[in-house]
Amino acid sequence: MDTHVLLWALGDPDRLRPEVAAALVDPRNEVMASAVSAMEIAIKQSLGKIELPGPAETWLEPAVREAGFDLRPLEFADALRLRALPWHHRDPFDRLLVAQAMDGLTLCTQDEQLAAYDCAVLGI
Repeated sequence: MDTHVLLWALGDPDRLRPEVAAALVDPRNEVMASAVSAMEIAIKQSLGKIELPGPAETWLEPAVREAGFDLRPLEFADALRLRALPWHHRDPFDRLLVAQAMDGLTLCTQDEQLAAYDCAVLGI
């Protein structure tokens, strides 16, 4: 899931469409929070761009696990997939999330530009 979706799922789920919120908690779905989002959240918090209930390094992983989401590491292959990825989008975090989603995953996002990539996208 995109970083904003993760933050909304953890702290403001009413911002998600009801069917998306239901899909995120459906035990039949494997829902993953990416290490890419963890990096983006940590950087944004350190720059003062977002407020969290606590420091990202102590709050985020327990919150993700409590929500029932799996952790998706950033793999070497994910990073290398960026070389051939078209430049529909310039945000490096979004590009990494797309590269991960191209591994047969669905990317849940509000960013319509990401639908231009060769991966499944679920709009929120």
